[in-house]
Amino acid sequence: MATFRISGIWKDSNNVITHYAFHTVEDNSISRAAKKTKLEAITLLETIGNTATTWIWNYSESIWKIGEKVHVVNGSNGKYLRSNPDNKLTDNLNHLIDYDWIKP
Repeated sequence: MATFRISGIWKDSNNVITHYAFHTVEDNSISRAAKKTKLEAITLLETIGNTATTWIWNYSESIWKIGEKVHVVNGSNGKYLRSNPDNKLTDNLNHLIDYDWIKP
């Protein structure tokens, strides 16, 4: 069982999310980001007992804030991650920080 925060995304040339920045929540700390492929992210969150929420940078307060729960959903193009499925613009995690400028 593990708890994760997702702080950002990477996209391909078609603007499709390919990777996620996963942080592992420990008792007194949170890990640095680990770049996970879409498949790795889905596998982590489909593991019973694992959970994730978005982790949003609040620019006005200069702190990270816990966002919405993240779920695996099966869409018309296959499985993907999204936050609370309530038709908000934030549903597909596209609102998270774009880490494309960080190369592996």
